[in-house]
Amino acid sequence: MITGRDLVVDLFAGPGGWSVPLHRFGIRDVGLEWDEWACKTRAAAGLLTIRTDVAMYPARIFAGRTRGFIASPPCQAWSMAGKRLGLVDQPLVHQSVADLAVGRDTREKLLAACRDERSLLAAEPMRYLHALDSVGEPEWVAMEEVPDVLPLWKQYAAILRSWGFSVWTGILNAADYGVPQTRKRAILLASRVRTAEPPPPTHARVAEPESLFGPGRARWVSMAEALGWGATDRPVPTVCAGGGPGGGPEPFPSGARQTLANSRDRGTWTAQPAAEDIVLKPQTRGAGWTARHGSRGDSPAYGPAPTCTGKATHWTWALRSNNQSNATIRGVDEPAGTLFFGHRANECTWVASPAHAGVQETAPPAPIRITAAEAGTLQTFPTDYPWQGTKGQQFSQIGNAVPPRLAAHLLAPHLDRILTADDFTLAA
Repeated sequence: MITGRDLVVDLFAGPGGWSVPLHRFGIRDVGLEWDEWACKTRAAAGLLTIRTDVAMYPARIFAGRTRGFIASPPCQAWSMAGKRLGLVDQPLVHQSVADLAVGRDTREKLLAACRDERSLLAAEPMRYLHALDSVGEPEWVAMEEVPDVLPLWKQYAAILRSWGFSVWTGILNAADYGVPQTRKRAILLASRVRTAEPPPPTHARVAEPESLFGPGRARWVSMAEALGWGATDRPVPTVCAGGGPGGGPEPFPSGARQTLANSRDRGTWTAQPAAEDIVLKPQTRGAGWTARHGSRGDSPAYGPAPTCTGKATHWTWALRSNNQSNATIRGVDEPAGTLFFGHRANECTWVASPAHAGVQETAPPAPIRITAAEAGTLQTFPTDYPWQGTKGQQFSQIGNAVPPRLAAHLLAPHLDRILTADDFTLAA
């Protein structure tokens, strides 16, 4: 049971992007969430949740008990991935925020004029903040949304400053905080007890050594590192020109559901991979193979050895962010682009491309759909996070969540914690 003013309220809590670091910090929060499967994921993860419509829940119920306030309103109406009708509705949302800040509820009238019924949800945090401010709460605020919502955050900031808060708003890149994804988000941070400012970045596109002006920054975390492809038990798959290792069919035929992580046909990896190392290298069977496996049916893939010549193609894997012609494509030695899911056109797939320039002698392996587990890892959720629902429902939760590692850096100052580039506990 939470007593005193120690409660952290998390609106639109989703599957737990903010809750994961809070629990690692020993802080218990209560998440308000409507989506059935996000609630089931939270329950499986042991997170306190109220399944409710945030727009209908009484805000004053939290007054007198709340230390921290978090909000990540749904972004579909504002996101680059959607119809972006929220941009058309933005004046109505601004009006609703201004009205709620003085205790005037005009939501019903404004909602009737909105092009997208979800747009006005971005004004809901102000209803809660107004109710909490009446009792001098909360101590701190953290909010996150897609970059287009920054003007709205600036409106929130002006109101919060008039209530005695120090406030910072701006755009942060999750990759600068150890997330293997160049996900940019509009952030609002506010505090009644300290100067609000963005957390110092721990990572950079190119590693920076420590200097007289401050600590260094590690290189951005690549997808390969995040997915464990630097470990001996999860190397990159290996494909031979003209067939799979052992002379069989390509390990990733068209339409295959296999993933890079669970493929039986694997190669090797180095701890700090360079671009030229992230390739699908051909294999041959010689005397060493025969000595280890024999020449008869006890061989893992009985049959003649494949023909692998100097003309065999080397392929490197990359992640394609969707099926559109202008999709972001990043090699596995880089962070992913922004992951978003919602409909089939947004599916992310692993694709192979030549590792070296020149004439290629073989066709690349077919694309492989990214799994929910891989997507969750690239969002920095724990690798064993208990996602619930169908694949589509899981992807929807993952794509809409704040990356826990970014959330940890945003929350740490408010909770008197310090995170560094070497703090990888969130990925455990």
